[in-house]
Amino acid sequence: MSALRRAVEIAEAHLEGLSSRPVGASTSYEDVVGALDEPLPEQGEDPIEVIERLAAVAGPATVASPGPRYFGFVTGGALPAALAADWLVSAWDQNAFSRVSSPAAAAVEAVAERWVLEALGLPASAGVGFATGATMSNFTCIAAARGAVLAREGWDVEAEGLAGAPPIRVIVGEQVHAAMLVALRYAGLGAGRAVRVDVDGEGAMLPHALERALGDGPTIVCAQAGEVNSGAFDPLEEIAAACRESGAWLHVDGAFGMWAAASPELRGLVRGADQADSWAVDAHKWLNVPYDGGLAIVADREALRTAMGVQASYLPSADGREPIAHVPESSRRARALPIYAALRSLGRSGLAELIERNCALARRVADGVGRLQGAEVLNRVILNQVLVRFGDDDEITRAVIAAVQRSGEAWLGGTVWHGVAAARVSVSNWSTTEADVDRLVAAFETALADARS
Repeated sequence: MSALRRAVEIAEAHLEGLSSRPVGASTSYEDVVGALDEPLPEQGEDPIEVIERLAAVAGPATVASPGPRYFGFVTGGALPAALAADWLVSAWDQNAFSRVSSPAAAAVEAVAERWVLEALGLPASAGVGFATGATMSNFTCIAAARGAVLAREGWDVEAEGLAGAPPIRVIVGEQVHAAMLVALRYAGLGAGRAVRVDVDGEGAMLPHALERALGDGPTIVCAQAGEVNSGAFDPLEEIAAACRESGAWLHVDGAFGMWAAASPELRGLVRGADQADSWAVDAHKWLNVPYDGGLAIVADREALRTAMGVQASYLPSADGREPIAHVPESSRRARALPIYAALRSLGRSGLAELIERNCALARRVADGVGRLQGAEVLNRVILNQVLVRFGDDDEITRAVIAAVQRSGEAWLGGTVWHGVAAARVSVSNWSTTEADVDRLVAAFETALADARS
């Protein structure tokens, strides 16, 4: 037996147990370090023994995040076709930076680009970079925006840098996601310099507040499709109109919320999104591909190529689409393959059904919580996010979250919403069922009773 075949056996056993095992890890970080942290072996070991040892020690410390009862961090699972394609990615071991280094990876990426744009209802001429996740996707888009708005002022930021450049005004909502602020830091624009505008009670940007903040000069507006706690959407149609009038670049951080565009039932939530200049989306969230898979989408393909392109005497200079001109990484794995496989295995109707079913399950969570005495849903559940508070008390709420995590019945995290503690439930997994949601609500009920006793 090969080490690869043994790894397949171990992986399949892990996957088969996801729906029945405790969702949290059964051993700790310290346990794993203690078991593995020994001197570097002088002699090599048999590959099968290496894999078996790794699985035996680290396996119990894994979290069942691909499973149906994981409701934390807006984490999707891994569709069977996407996971299988990801195994091929590792086995093929392609450096996916160009058509020369891997014709296969470059070709699949070109097709996946078109399918992503079709699924999200975005301009067919846009460029799509296959990045690691929302942070790097936001950064990639902001880098393209930075170059474009400064070029209008006659400044070549790629050649001259930011020193001495006309200042760029960045406008965000008060509930801006941390990944967006990190992207601004990476792009040299400064998280602390961003102008924050008021939002409504659900965290959505107020258009009149944005209009007051807009002015002359190079400006980037960062809107949201899916606030990370409430799931709320900024009014993108009104924001896009205001940005057009002022000449501002509109970027949409739609890590999970942009997938609403793939659903006939929900796409009204992103009305106006197609009028933006760039979008950041995660595939490892609602498309349910394995980590990692992010999408940096820019309407002006040339702006993306200018910001990300690499030139060197040893690099290919062929005409046409080259992956290396779409993301910051040069050497990288062929992460478009699982995205292609997920879209092909689902199709338009399957993708829409996945999104809509998860949202229906989120409403089922809210309905179940509403029947519990001493539990309260804090947000308007319009997507897949549910915020729950217990006993109208921070300590009780935190105790319930911790007890549910310990029970292994489900895993979810906590947050602070309008100054009070809350549990944050994210329904994003293709395999989650009504029975899984009902187990979560039952775990809430048990933990709440214990916390109040």
